[in-house]
Amino acid sequence: MLWYDHDPSGWGWAAMSVGMVAFWALIITFGVLLFRALARPERTETPRTGAPSSGAEQLLAERFACGEIDEDEYHRRLAVLRHDDGYRLSKS
Repeated sequence: MLWYDHDPSGWGWAAMSVGMVAFWALIITFGVLLFRALARPERTETPRTGAPSSGAEQLLAERFACGEIDEDEYHRRLAVLRHDDGYRLSKS
């Protein structure tokens, strides 16, 4: 048997180059995903005592925490949200 064609052609070099880039891209992607999974902070459920239950109450609490509304306005609006006794904003 004659071994006269043992060097890769141009297509062989191209295939090896693409294969090497794909190999390292997979290794790096796996490493990044593994790092992100391990570095993610652990989520723990907080007890629901006193936590706002509805989206409106949560938004109101966020506005109060940011300082957009004061304490009196927060409690007044929270009372309206929790105990809707027929109070409406429009005058009928």
